[in-house]
Amino acid sequence: MDIQQILDYFKLPEKSSSILIETVIIIGLLWLIRTAAVYVINHRIKDVRARYTWRKTFTYAAITLGVFLVGRLWLTGIQSLATYLGLLSAGLAIALQGPLSNLVGWFFILWRRPFEVGDRVQVGPHTGDVIDVRFFQFTVLELGNWVASDQSTGRVLHIPNGTVFSETVANYNRGFEYIWNEIPVLVTFESNWEQAKTLLQEIANRHAAHLSEDAARRVRQAAQRFAIIYTKLTPIVYTRVEASGVLLTIRYLAEPRLRRNSEHAIWEDILREFAHHPDIEFAYPTQRTYHRWLDDEKKPLNLAVVSAHETPNLN
Repeated sequence: MDIQQILDYFKLPEKSSSILIETVIIIGLLWLIRTAAVYVINHRIKDVRARYTWRKTFTYAAITLGVFLVGRLWLTGIQSLATYLGLLSAGLAIALQGPLSNLVGWFFILWRRPFEVGDRVQVGPHTGDVIDVRFFQFTVLELGNWVASDQSTGRVLHIPNGTVFSETVANYNRGFEYIWNEIPVLVTFESNWEQAKTLLQEIANRHAAHLSEDAARRVRQAAQRFAIIYTKLTPIVYTRVEASGVLLTIRYLAEPRLRRNSEHAIWEDILREFAHHPDIEFAYPTQRTYHRWLDDEKKPLNLAVVSAHETPNLN
């Protein structure tokens, strides 16, 4: 099919120059309306997230209206909107399978809202804060990777929208807007582990107990949408015996963006408190050496080295 046949098929008007002028006018007017709307939004709305949402809404509305008006203008032979949209979608499905998947992903993100701008998410191996959502991709400010804990790397990742259909999407801010964090503290068998556990419980309560009431309220709200059932939201310290000592694990609620800060503050308090109790010692890698004689005749000495993770006791 040559170009003339294509034009005849779509019944392109003879006065294409006037249609071209009308097209330019439509695009120019929509651009001016969108620019004016963005100007007003930037000067009237102070909240950053609301300002971003309104800007995106006007942009999408202008693009959608422009595609419809320009398409109806040029394709005068197609009077039925359903026919026009059917031909458009069929062409996209054949020629643009990848971009179409991303476009459908964009609709899915807007409709089901697995995340929105400002949320902290993990999509496949990538973790970050969502800073933008567009037709074919969304953008996150990367966290982790070579940077320890939940700190930003400074890199901006552009992830195709279609990824939401093929990768697991974890949202740190949905549910009841808190996450559980655990801090393992290993003390030696010779330590007063009961006193250590009491100190850790007091420290955990000091830093996280105030979150329990708000978390309980958010759990009740989230239970209206999800099957989230928690019976205990206050900090707790669990005890377990390891090969190298007694493991005391602090489990507490933390805000997603403050997890590292809370862990930092808790560890500093632990170090200060343990320094005042000489009967509590951290377990750490050591080696013990002992001598064993084979019999009373004191034959050649056997030397054994035993690895451990506790304070050495060579008595």
